Amino acid sequence: MAGQFVTNINDASFEKEVLQSDQPVLVDFWAAWCGPCRALAPIVDEIANSYQGKLKVMKMDVDANTATPARYGIRGIPALLIFKGGQVAEQIVGYVPKDTIDKSVLKVLA
Repeated sequence: MAGQFVTNINDASFEKEVLQSDQPVLVDFWAAWCGPCRALAPIVDEIANSYQGKLKVMKMDVDANTATPARYGIRGIPALLIFKGGQVAEQIVGYVPKDTIDKSVLKVLA
């Protein structure tokens, strides 16, 4: 369920791909059964296209990976966390319009 510029990650690759990344990283925590997650997926793909080269975009299936969502207190999905320098810089929970995500991304990239 990932677009061209979106990478699927798991608990094992999270540290290397997200926390040790030189670039800010948006992580979309989702599940296949989650309707709002499916509705948000094309928006996440658009964000990945828009910020290609400035922002890495990753997706994590919360059903297949439980350690990372638990570590970051993910209780509701979809949840978007934007990491910068290994820390959570922005957090968005629930289905939101693209401009809300854009504002958070731009704040982190500034």
